[in-house]
Amino acid sequence: MSGIGEILKAVGDFGTFQKRLVLFSMLPCLNLAFHQFCQLFMVPNLPHYCNTSWIRAVGPNLTEEEQLNLTLPRDADGAYEQCSMYSPVDWDLGSIVAYGLNATEKCSSGWVYPSAQQPSLLTEFDLVCDRKDLNDISQSVYMLGLFLGAMIFGPLSDRIGRRPVLLISIFLQGLFGVGIAFVPHFYVYMAFRCVVGASVSGITMTLLALATEWVGVSYRPRAVLITHCCFAIGQMILAGLSYGIRNWRLLEIAGSAPMFALFFFVWVLPESARWLVTKGKIEEAKKVLQKAASINKRTIPPGLLEQLKCETQAKSGSFLDLLRKKHLRKVTLIMSCAWFVNSLVYYGLSLNVTNFGLDIYLTQLAFGAVEIPGRVGCIFLLQWFGRRKSQAGTLLLSGLVCLIITGIPEDQPVAITVLATIGKFAASASFSSAYVYSAELFPTIIRQSGVGLCSMAARVAGIIAPLIRLLEQYHRAVPMAVFGSAPVLGGLLCFLLPETRGAELVDDTRGGHTAAEACENANSSSENGQVKVKDGDQDNEYTKTTYF
Repeated sequence: MSGIGEILKAVGDFGTFQKRLVLFSMLPCLNLAFHQFCQLFMVPNLPHYCNTSWIRAVGPNLTEEEQLNLTLPRDADGAYEQCSMYSPVDWDLGSIVAYGLNATEKCSSGWVYPSAQQPSLLTEFDLVCDRKDLNDISQSVYMLGLFLGAMIFGPLSDRIGRRPVLLISIFLQGLFGVGIAFVPHFYVYMAFRCVVGASVSGITMTLLALATEWVGVSYRPRAVLITHCCFAIGQMILAGLSYGIRNWRLLEIAGSAPMFALFFFVWVLPESARWLVTKGKIEEAKKVLQKAASINKRTIPPGLLEQLKCETQAKSGSFLDLLRKKHLRKVTLIMSCAWFVNSLVYYGLSLNVTNFGLDIYLTQLAFGAVEIPGRVGCIFLLQWFGRRKSQAGTLLLSGLVCLIITGIPEDQPVAITVLATIGKFAASASFSSAYVYSAELFPTIIRQSGVGLCSMAARVAGIIAPLIRLLEQYHRAVPMAVFGSAPVLGGLLCFLLPETRGAELVDDTRGGHTAAEACENANSSSENGQVKVKDGDQDNEYTKTTYF
């Protein structure tokens, strides 16, 4: 084991310092769910029809019903057409009543929303008829922001550190999140949402790195997945918040402003000691390690700190190492595929919450609630069955459920919602597995770059997911068939990955094996729970823990 690994064991695997770090990580995670899914509640499904107030110039005393009868055509069911109107004419009212209107055209003067009470994105920016697709396109733009954030903040975190990237991301999310509430045009709204999406990626990846690099191997799944449970709780809070606040601008302020309260992280958030060591910042690493040991009421043997100084040299890693080095290439490609299909099914179900036939607020509450046992259960799955089987199994389950949904009739909303909830359960557990698994597979020196690349693949799927929903105009089962078949394929590929349960983290890319492969090689010679793990140029023993 490397010097930093020995020192972290002396500091404590999961003492007060690490518990406090996990607590700090939980706070922003409560808010992340808001930005992921808030737009679902800002675009309600409202009845609407063309604005035909032009006829008031010749018939100011017409009742609303008379106006609609004269100016709007009806569909086959006898209801007023929502996206077409009779073309305006220069006739007097008597002629219009006597002869009627025949020529039709698309709505040219906007729309009327008779049942709207509070401003929403739909009513304020007219996201109906020809503009209806802007709703799904704007969701894809937000996912594009997640992609850009993964592309920018992953490598940036490896270059300048976990702490500054997290602080920058929190600031951007608070600033542009509140700024969304004051945008005058929908295209400005989409641009601001893109920046918020980038900040969400920066927060999630950096929190993952800090939790992974500070917490001991046996407690690592628990630390990471506790924050994921907070994301699920955030979805439940969103359901209640959006139910109580129907004005979309006020809802945006209520969901974004709390991020400014996290500026106290400037004083309390630690940097990753592993990252400091890989960058050759030994003195800074010693200070933060000694502080952590003091908070945990532990003592670091002086000899260990001196070994850190003379044993560890500044290491460098390249983003290209992920594809250039054979032992990382397979991991990178398969995990990127797993993240892609996982994101596809997760957002395919989450963004489809308005189409399952039941109340959107109750469905969102159920979707958030089911993620908690999914993510908590994932902790035990990872320990009992290992990372590989857990990742593959949950992906397969989520995909199979979506394929089953394609055969359920539309007039069975309860059955569809129950199956979708099961799919969301499996997709959530799979996402949590992917975060833990990826962080353990990539070396410290390029961990954020590796996770960032996987996250970029997931964000590409997030961009595509809302657009796949547009295929339902050809057949309602097409989107769900796509969302189901992809994770089945990804789940099968995951069986080709190495296992990482009980393996120590690898810090650099010089070795010919990942931590997982080293652990697998060592398993063949393990006795009585003692496992040898190759780390760099040394073979070291540690006790393989399978409990918490």
